[in-house]
Amino acid sequence: MAVTANEVAVWMLDQLKSAGILHQKEAVDYIIRHYGESFIYVNENGNQAISKEVKKIFKKLHGGRAAWERDGFFWGWH
Repeated sequence: MAVTANEVAVWMLDQLKSAGILHQKEAVDYIIRHYGESFIYVNENGNQAISKEVKKIFKKLHGGRAAWERDGFFWGWH
């Protein structure tokens, strides 16, 4: 059975809740290794990023409890 964007987003949320922080680079690396490159794209700055579909689901799942820290490229749980 194929992995879904929802499964990736749930993994992200679980990681964020347990650690209190989720760095984008670490998440991208894990997603590529465990879920595949279909959930990653190269953004306008030439960096690998998590797909918009996964981030949309992730945002719904965390319901405003996660904050993106753009200077550090991570999400923090609050």
